[in-house]
Amino acid sequence: MVFNEEKPIFLQLAQQMEEGILSGAYPEEGQTPSITEFSVTYKINPATALKGVNLLVDAGLLYKKRGVGMFVASGAREKLRRQRREHFFESYVQNMVREAQNLGLTEQELIELIERGFDGDVD
Repeated sequence: MVFNEEKPIFLQLAQQMEEGILSGAYPEEGQTPSITEFSVTYKINPATALKGVNLLVDAGLLYKKRGVGMFVASGAREKLRRQRREHFFESYVQNMVREAQNLGLTEQELIELIERGFDGDVD
């Protein structure tokens, strides 16, 4: 993973872990790398790694087993999917519908454009 300077490293680490949960790289009830492993692997401060992991703990996506390590919570994948779907709706769908209305497209015309996109007719 290469960190960019656009957002804090701890947020990027948390997002990377979310991607791992969604992809199944970190399965539910499976153990994740330790704070030390993250800090050594990515050459970041352990406090930074801890801050990123704690975001996921606070969100209920990870939990700690004292003396054992960090684990992905049961239901974490579906919880992330729900959150992302809502974000997708708010960030993309609402804007797309608004623009379609501005262009005078009907609902059916918009659906046809979306289907066209699914069929691979995109630039």
